[in-house]
Amino acid sequence: MPEAHSGSVVGPDGRRRCPWGTGDPVYLDYHDTEWGRPVSSVQGLYERLTLEAFQSGLSWITILRKRPAFRAAFAGFVPEQVAAFTDHDVVRLMADAGIVRNRAKIEAAISNARVVADWGQGFAELVLSYAEPDRPRPAHVSAIPAVTPESFALSKALKKHGIRFFGPTTAYASMQAVGLVDDHLVDCFVTL
Repeated sequence: MPEAHSGSVVGPDGRRRCPWGTGDPVYLDYHDTEWGRPVSSVQGLYERLTLEAFQSGLSWITILRKRPAFRAAFAGFVPEQVAAFTDHDVVRLMADAGIVRNRAKIEAAISNARVVADWGQGFAELVLSYAEPDRPRPAHVSAIPAVTPESFALSKALKKHGIRFFGPTTAYASMQAVGLVDDHLVDCFVTL
């Protein structure tokens, strides 16, 4: 009789993981070392928010593979530095084949940096206030929502402060990425 499990898959090292975290080595590393782990710094939260916004309509692996180029292009995601970007930087970024060249997303990343730089630690405090630490881990991928009431509320709160390109689905993906929710499957080896 096969071993009963709840949707996880066995990875190349014999450990059970969320199914999306096993195929590509980039996914494997991201799943095992970063996804769902708490991020609390303004810079770290701004980076995740920006990358999730760039991911909209694309596969996450595309963003992960381009992440080093994004970090170089966006001054290491230091909000104060990105906030100083000009129209010249928009042109430079639109010519950078290492990143996703979407004008609306680039302009939103710069605009959002200005909001975050002005807001400071209050940005991090607001984002972190939407944590759902007591929610049980899901048993199957099908039990992981795309949006929640909390992601709608976070999106609305950030938009109220001027954050652009950050709807409830992007908000939920960001919440997963920075550890506000733990959506590792119940029998995934990762424990947070």
